[in-house]
Amino acid sequence: MQDQSAIPSGACATAAATAAATAAARAVVWVVDDDASIRQALSNLLRSEGLDARTFGSAEEMLAGGLPTVPTCIILDVRLRGLSGLDLQARLSPGDAPFSIVFISGHADVRMTATAMKAGAVDFIAKPFTDEDLLGAVHAALDKARARHETARHARTLRERYATLSPREQQVMRLAAAGLLNKQIAAKADISEATVKIHRGNAMRKMQARTFADLVLLAQSMGLLEAGD
Repeated sequence: MQDQSAIPSGACATAAATAAATAAARAVVWVVDDDASIRQALSNLLRSEGLDARTFGSAEEMLAGGLPTVPTCIILDVRLRGLSGLDLQARLSPGDAPFSIVFISGHADVRMTATAMKAGAVDFIAKPFTDEDLLGAVHAALDKARARHETARHARTLRERYATLSPREQQVMRLAAAGLLNKQIAAKADISEATVKIHRGNAMRKMQARTFADLVLLAQSMGLLEAGD
């Protein structure tokens, strides 16, 4: 396996850009509606815009296939046979799953709309709606899903890099990022200042931090400053 720390930063940036472009290209739209004619019409509209579309006749059918793994907009009817759209939204736990929801409904009210939006829906569109309104909401949802996908990918990369650090390197990274001086770290870890510098340098190299300030930011983003030692 190639040592990621040995890859030039320019190559890493190129690889990241390529991965992001690939994820964007693979973005899909899921349509969940119990009306077959609406599913077909929306599928045709989305595909005419160059979007990959999948359709489901119920919330249960969608759940059976698992959560999306690529940036996804879920167009979700509020009123479905069986599990409702709002019930489905409540069951979904995005976590690292890169999806966003756009609700559609011919029977919406203020309470229903507020519930959906408070739970994270990107938009709530009343039927009948124009193609432009729906497509605008879909693209906004895909932008949000892509951002979530990239954030999750970056977090996974940091966790993988951090796992390559030795326990002592991890400790030194946490203490240094928390603001302790080398001599303070040395006293706390019962090692020499020279050894602290070696461990800190190794941590920066493995985490691909250009500067110590970058290392601190990485530690903050990973929640390491709250971990304690």
